Amino acid sequence: MSEKLQKVLARAGHGSRREIETMISAGRVSVDGKLATLGDRVEPSSSLKIRIDGHVVPVSESITEVCRVLAYYKPEGELCTRSDPEGRPTVFDRLPKLRGARWIAVGRLDVNTCGLLLFTTDGELANRLMHPSREVEREYAVRVFGQVDDEKIKQLSRGVQLEDGPAAFKTLKFTGGEGINQWYNVTLTEGRNREVRRLWEAVGVQVSRLIRVRYGDIDLPKGLPRGGYTELDLQPTNYLRELVGLEAETVSKVPVEKDRRRTKANQIRRAVKRHTTTTKAAKPGGSRRPGSKRQQGKP
Repeated sequence: MSEKLQKVLARAGHGSRREIETMISAGRVSVDGKLATLGDRVEPSSSLKIRIDGHVVPVSESITEVCRVLAYYKPEGELCTRSDPEGRPTVFDRLPKLRGARWIAVGRLDVNTCGLLLFTTDGELANRLMHPSREVEREYAVRVFGQVDDEKIKQLSRGVQLEDGPAAFKTLKFTGGEGINQWYNVTLTEGRNREVRRLWEAVGVQVSRLIRVRYGDIDLPKGLPRGGYTELDLQPTNYLRELVGLEAETVSKVPVEKDRRRTKANQIRRAVKRHTTTTKAAKPGGSRRPGSKRQQGKP
C-alpha cells in the first residue's frame, strides 16, 4: 500500500513530517531519480531509491525499526538546532550516535529555557506529539519578576491576545517565593514559540527562569544532570505512542536492568564532564525553586 512520501521518511527517522515537507519543497528529495513534489506517494521496498541532498536514505527498515525515545535535560545556552553557523552548542551535540536513523526533537525550547526535551527516532511519533490537535500537556516551572495579583492570574487563565492569536494557561499554580520573585507551575497544550514567556509579558510580568518539568505524563527524570539523557523503556515509550494513536511496540532497545544501571551511570558521568562549556555560556542561576522535588542543581 502506498503512503505519502513525507510520512514514510518521517517514520524511518529522517526528520519530522514538517521538516521533510520543507525539504521536498526546496527540491532536496528525489524518488528513483525524479525530483519529488508534495503529495507524492511511494510504496517502501528494497528497490525504491529515495535520495535527500543526493544521498540514498534507507526506508525499508522503517517497517521493523524499533521506536526509541530519549529524555534529555536541556541546559540554558543550548540551541534546538542540528548545527549552528556560529559554533554554539546544540541539543544534538551530546546525544548517542545512531546508524540508519537519527534523533528527532519533539518540539523546541528556546536558548534561555532548560528542562525536559524528548527525542525519538520515529518521525511520525514526533509529529503527532507536537501537533496542537493532540493537546499533549506540557508543564513548566516559572520564576517571575513583578507584581502578580488576582486580576493578572484571571487574565492568564481566561486568555490574553498575543500577536499570533489568543492564548491561556490550562492551569496556573503558585508554588512559593517572596516579594516580587515568585515561582508558579503552569501547563499548556500547545508549543508556540516562547508562549510561556509571552503570556506573562502580556500582563506586565517578566520571566526570569523557565524550566520544562513534564511532557504528557513523562517527568524530567530525577537525578539527571543538565546535559544528561536517559532512554525510556518500553512502558513510557508505549504510553507516548498510544497517547497519539500509534500502535504499541513489543520490543525495546533499552538494555536489561543490570547493564542499564551501568549505562545510565556512564551517561551521567559523561554529561557532567562535558557540561562545563555550556554552563559557562548559560546565564547564572538564582535561588532554588521553592517546593521543587528535584534538588540536583536546579534553582
